Amino acid sequence: MNVTSITKAKKLLQHQLDILWDNPANANMVPPLMIWGPPGIGKSTFISDICKENDIGFIDVRLAQREPVDIRGLPVPRDDKQGIDWIVSSDWPRAGVDGTPEKGIILFDEITAADSTLQVAAYEFILDRRLGQLYEVPKGWYIVAAGNRTGDAAVARTMSSALANRFCHLEVGANAASWLDWALIKNLDPRVTGFIRYLPQKLFSMEGNKERGWPSPRSWERVAMELELGDKRGLDADLMQIIVEGLVGESTAIEFMAFLNWSGKIPDISKMLAGEIKVTIPKRPDQRYAMLSAIVHNMRQHEEPDTLLNGFFEVMLKFPNDWVQLLYHDITLVMDAQGNDDFIEALLDHTLMKNWKTA
Repeated sequence: MNVTSITKAKKLLQHQLDILWDNPANANMVPPLMIWGPPGIGKSTFISDICKENDIGFIDVRLAQREPVDIRGLPVPRDDKQGIDWIVSSDWPRAGVDGTPEKGIILFDEITAADSTLQVAAYEFILDRRLGQLYEVPKGWYIVAAGNRTGDAAVARTMSSALANRFCHLEVGANAASWLDWALIKNLDPRVTGFIRYLPQKLFSMEGNKERGWPSPRSWERVAMELELGDKRGLDADLMQIIVEGLVGESTAIEFMAFLNWSGKIPDISKMLAGEIKVTIPKRPDQRYAMLSAIVHNMRQHEEPDTLLNGFFEVMLKFPNDWVQLLYHDITLVMDAQGNDDFIEALLDHTLMKNWKTA
């Protein structure tokens, strides 16, 4: 199976949602998605993000932590003792019930970690979007499942052919370019994005001891958070290295801390953008990547970033063209995500823009 990026998987999921919402009467004809991928890749995160972006409901069902009755319902004797009734879980969305969104996603996460009895319990729900005559999934709700592959050194069982045949299968993998775009939009610490720009192969690696920390999109997001909180609390560098090592492993942590050491020696970016000091471009590639990330970070944090455009172009024109393309991509991506159309217009209309295009 071809491996795709999280960005493309997100577009495909949006496509499936649009099909469902355009033709709700044909909800049973829209195949649910099964997202395969290694742990830490961001499978559940991008599904949650797309729900937030569409302002729709999201129900995350960790199937391996459930019992079959949580899916099918609980049998209870009838008062006349002539049979049984079923009490269906309150987790499932109910159409027409106050507080239930009309649209949403039900995610069966960790489905490959569930045993066969749980997978069997999910058959009818996933295939028919109903539980007998007791419950039916609202027309605007889409079903997605996610799980690890059996070769990922994670808890994963073979999916039965009967269940597998219910899904449209999609395998996702780590892609540094798409992850960096996501990280920039999310405003992750620029030291992390700069490092992954410098060494994109360090975004994800399951080599080494997988019972300890290892680099993944999930662990780098946590490194970014720890860096930010560590700065606020004045955490010592040696303690920060222990934290980073615990998240991404020893060898990657050593490389990352070395990157931080060298990136700390670049000129003051805020003063450079403000024209207070001379523009100086470092020769080391790791420092250049750190500098680019710091430029974007400084401009996005500034209340009036368009006032820094003269300094921004002075820096751009000092870099080789391939570095300029990268900087231009990052700043326009960030400002567009912020809805700062005025900045982008000022950028395109700037008198130095033609100098860059002809450089």
